[in-house]
Amino acid sequence: MIPRYTRPQMAAIWEPEARFRIWFEIEAHACDAQAKLGVIPASAAKAVWERGAWEIDRIDEIEREVKHDVIAFLTNLAEHVGDEARFVHQGMTSSDVLDTCFNIQLVRAADLIIEDLDKLLVVLKRRAYEHKDTICIGRSHGIHAEPVTFGLKLAQAYAEFDRCRTRMINAREEVATCAISGAVGTFANIDPRVEEHVAEALGLKPEPVSTQVIPRDRHAMYFATLAVVASCIERLSVEVRHLQRTEVLEAEEYFSAGQKGSSAMPHKRNPILTENLTGQARLIRAFAIPAMENVALWHERDISHSSVERNIGPDATVALDFSLARLTNVMDNLVVYPENMLDNMNKLGGLPNSQRVLLALTQAGVSREDSYRLVQRNAMKVWESKGAVHLLDLLKEDETVTAKVPVAELEELFNMDYHTKHVDTIFRRVFGA
Repeated sequence: MIPRYTRPQMAAIWEPEARFRIWFEIEAHACDAQAKLGVIPASAAKAVWERGAWEIDRIDEIEREVKHDVIAFLTNLAEHVGDEARFVHQGMTSSDVLDTCFNIQLVRAADLIIEDLDKLLVVLKRRAYEHKDTICIGRSHGIHAEPVTFGLKLAQAYAEFDRCRTRMINAREEVATCAISGAVGTFANIDPRVEEHVAEALGLKPEPVSTQVIPRDRHAMYFATLAVVASCIERLSVEVRHLQRTEVLEAEEYFSAGQKGSSAMPHKRNPILTENLTGQARLIRAFAIPAMENVALWHERDISHSSVERNIGPDATVALDFSLARLTNVMDNLVVYPENMLDNMNKLGGLPNSQRVLLALTQAGVSREDSYRLVQRNAMKVWESKGAVHLLDLLKEDETVTAKVPVAELEELFNMDYHTKHVDTIFRRVFGA
C-alpha cells in the first residue's frame, strides 16, 4: 500500500486509529451485554464508554514489552478507564477482537468497492449507448473475424462488471460475521448472548461455529472475488491497449495538454493507465493464493493467517479501489476513432463476410465441406493480395459459386448491416427495456 496507488477513503479503513476504534467498540459493546446479563456492574460498562481512550504511541510502547497487540491496547485502555477496566474483555480472547475487527474492515472496504463499481457501470452504460451503432471489426485470436459495434464491446464490459457487483455483494455478506466465543470457541466463559449483542450493534451476524477464530474459507472467498474483479479490469484494460496500438488506433486513452509519453521520443502517446491496471491486476490476483492457504489452520486455531492478513487486507482492497477509479476515468475519457474502425474493417477486401457466403452456398444445396473449400480458395487470394483484391469480385468470377448463388445475391451478402441487426436485442438483455 504505497501512496502512489492509494485513495484516502479506502486507506482510512486500515489506519491504526480506525482499527483501535473498532477494537474499543467491540469491547464496549461486549461490556454492555455483560452488564445486561448481570455479569458486570452497569456502572463499569458506562465507565468504559465515558472514559475509554487510547494513544497509538503508548500502545506501541507497551507492545514492545509484552509482544501482544491486544494486551497492549487493553493495558492502555485501562490506564484511562481506571478500576472498572478489570471488567473489560471478560471471557473473551484476542481473536474475538481481531477477527471481528478484520471482518468489519473488509465489510467497509467492500462497501467502497461496490460504490466504485456503481460509478464504473454508469460510465460504461453511457459510452455503450453512445457507440451502440459504431461499427468495427471483431477479432478472434487477434485476427479480423466479423463486424461488431464498439457499443457491443462496452455492453459486454458492463455485463461483466455488473456480475462483479453481485459477486462483491456476496463477498461482503460472506465476511459480515462476528465471533465473541472465547477460547476454542466454546463460550465456556462467556454467554453466547454477548456475541449476539455485539454482532447486532456492529451490523454483523454471529458466526455459527467459530473455533476461537472465524473460519478462513470466508476470507478466501472474499479475496478470490477481489481477484476476479481485478481480472475483469485487466480484460477491459488489455482491450484498450490493443485498440491503441499504432497499427490499429481505434481508441486511445485521453492524452492531456502537457502530458509526455517518453523521456526519449517526443512523439509517443502510450497507454500507460491501462498498462498500470494490468500490473495492478497481477498483484491483486496474487493475494488470493495466501488467502486460500490460510484456510487450513491447525486444530482450533493458530496464527499463521495473521501476518498474511495484515498485509493482504489493506493492500488488496486499496489496490482494487484505486484500479476501479482509474478504469472509470479511462473509460469516461476514452477517445474513440470511428473512421479508423471503418478503415481497419475494410482493409481485408470483404473477408469478414466469408461465413455469409458459406451459409448461402449450403442453403443452395452445396455440402458444407465443398462450400468451405469454395469460399476459402477465394479468401486465400485476398489474404495473399493483402486486400488489394476483393472477395466479392473473386466470387463473381468463380463460376462454381455463381452457378449456385447468383451475382445479385452475392452482392447482398456483403451488406454490413446484416451483422448488427440484433444489437438492440443484446442491449435489451444487458440494460433492460
